[in-house]
Amino acid sequence: MDPKMILIVEDDPRVGESLRLLLQKKGYSTLLASNGKEGLQLFRQETVDLVITDVVMPKMGGLELLEAVKALRPETEVIVISAQGTIEKAVQAMKLGAFDFIEKPINPRVISLLVERALEKQTLVLQNRDLRSQLEDRFHFKNIIGRSEKMVKIFDLIRHIAPYDSSVLIIGESGTGKELIANAIHYNSPRAAMPFIKVSCASLSEGIIESELFGHEKGAFTGAIASRKGRFELAHQGTLFLDEVEDIPLSTQIKLLRVLQEGEFERVGGNKTIKVNIRIIAASNRDLQEAVRNANFREDLYYRLNVVNIKLPPLRERKEDIPFLVQFFIEKFNKKYQMNVRGVSQRAMSLLMDYSWSGNVRELENTIESSLVVHTPEVLDLQHLPQEIREMKQEQEVISIKIGTPLEEVERELLLQTLKATRGNKQKAAKLLGINVRTIHRKLEEIKGDSLMKGKIIRSGE
Repeated sequence: MDPKMILIVEDDPRVGESLRLLLQKKGYSTLLASNGKEGLQLFRQETVDLVITDVVMPKMGGLELLEAVKALRPETEVIVISAQGTIEKAVQAMKLGAFDFIEKPINPRVISLLVERALEKQTLVLQNRDLRSQLEDRFHFKNIIGRSEKMVKIFDLIRHIAPYDSSVLIIGESGTGKELIANAIHYNSPRAAMPFIKVSCASLSEGIIESELFGHEKGAFTGAIASRKGRFELAHQGTLFLDEVEDIPLSTQIKLLRVLQEGEFERVGGNKTIKVNIRIIAASNRDLQEAVRNANFREDLYYRLNVVNIKLPPLRERKEDIPFLVQFFIEKFNKKYQMNVRGVSQRAMSLLMDYSWSGNVRELENTIESSLVVHTPEVLDLQHLPQEIREMKQEQEVISIKIGTPLEEVERELLLQTLKATRGNKQKAAKLLGINVRTIHRKLEEIKGDSLMKGKIIRSGE
């Protein structure tokens, strides 16, 4: 790594040379100017990490130089020195963005320590700026591919609502990009520099979800050997994304409602009320209104979450986006795996356009990655696509149901036929039906318990 470059601006040659020798012994590179005008010219020409400047100099003073440096490169730190130190000048220098203000004569130990601290601060600022840039690039709209009318409307809605703190409910099938939308909202909001905490509610059992969300105190339950912050505390001043929010137990929904209403809660096993300031974004792969009607989701919580509603269309309803998605994924994996796939053939694209994509954008991305990694083709063609896509019947399967059939039987038959069509794959069946895999398991257990249906149960593996 190249040594840090320090610009010394000092009209007294003895002081300037002494500083230069001191800093060079510390391993820094140095530039020396005799006045502010000369110093500013060097600053424009060279990559300078730190400026040390006198205040009173001919042609251009130190405070004027400080202001010019901060206007050109705000991340550059400036240490101001003066033989005529006054409180007024010190205050003015700090207001203009100086790292520190010290008086002559210069103590070598003090200036060395100040230089070290100033450069540490500059490094941290640059690292944070780079990280912020990476995050903004990763979660900018360009990574949510869509030129269809439906997606353009969603992008416009995101831009409109991002600056506000209103709760957002994102509804969409699995794989439609709900998390990407949540990312876009957060990173285009005033909270972008603050935490963005994600919680997959379906992955948390009823016994631990409250601890995960609200934290717990030491000894609150067996295994709680230390106090722990929950996701709400970690998201303070930022955004909390509750994915698959429909899986939060009713008992926990009450506490969640309180946080939304009052911005406060207690840790599990604790008495201290903790206040938080967060924005809530929730997501579900099914219509929460149905869950409300079935008494599986609190109506008051639903309305608190559903201030802004974003419905993501499945890929089959925006097929005009598929060519752009395919090209995006080819470029992505070319870069990731250092490939040189030039594109996709027309007949392969036609098949990709016709396919139903029950797993939506996620399934399409996985298909492109698999095809490229397995075959590394020059051009993606039919023979490179998975067999299940090449052999897919394009006409939709139809289930005939007599008018007057009880809804319970309709639901049962639909579940069984969908499992049959997916060859027993519960994950695919859940995606097609727009329900959770755990719901599939529960429904099958109910069917098994019905002696009249025992002969119809199909063998269904994962």
